[in-house]
Amino acid sequence: MRVIDLAAAAAFVAATFAAAPAEAREVVAFRGDVAAGTVVVRTNERRLYYVLGDGRAIRYPVGVGKAGKQWAGVARIDGKYVAPAWSPPAVVKRDKPSLPDVIPGGSPRNPMGAAALTLSGGEYAIHGTNAPGSVGGFVSYGCIRMYNQDVVDLYGRVGVGTPVVVTR
Repeated sequence: MRVIDLAAAAAFVAATFAAAPAEAREVVAFRGDVAAGTVVVRTNERRLYYVLGDGRAIRYPVGVGKAGKQWAGVARIDGKYVAPAWSPPAVVKRDKPSLPDVIPGGSPRNPMGAAALTLSGGEYAIHGTNAPGSVGGFVSYGCIRMYNQDVVDLYGRVGVGTPVVVTR
């Protein structure tokens, strides 16, 4: 995986993904006991909030863990990657043994989409998707899926070390 600036990420998305869904993010009222700059994922809502402060946040629709794959807790963003390659974790390979060991970044078969924000602990990421119909559902093995244009937007707003709070 490699780290690239936001302009490169935006150019990648524009060049690679045609007919992306309309922008789904919006600024909304937000109540929660977290500092501005925190990412909050409310699994039961299937929404991610980037907290702006002053009672406001940017809300994005997301796909979240399917039954038995959901989690809750606090993590930090520990990496930012544009068009990352993906290696299926062991649990995914057990369920889908025909998957290759690595799917190159930019491949339409790569589930990471345009960008990924890896989370401390090493198991999960907030990432784009090449299956936009999965956003809004209980669909993953625990990762948080976003529309590609939304993950690129979030990518530009957060840094390594940004706190992430996931609730059920």
